[in-house]
Amino acid sequence: MGTHDEEVAALAALVARAADDDPLEALAALAAARRELEALEALAVRRARVRSASWASIAMAMGVTRQAAHQRFRLSRWGDR
Repeated sequence: MGTHDEEVAALAALVARAADDDPLEALAALAAARRELEALEALAVRRARVRSASWASIAMAMGVTRQAAHQRFRLSRWGDR
């Protein structure tokens, strides 16, 4: 990933493409936006954990249960279990 501004611009471009009249183009843009958002979300969770945020506080910020957040991200590539 690039800089924060580049990531936001790329995501905004994908969201704009999601309104395309061609439904296949819109679907492709939505799928790409979902992948980008998932990558950004995983990075934010990693940063929160590095800064000693609890799973409960991460879950609250995400609007999910602590168990859901922990289960989804605990076996991440950075080895935070």
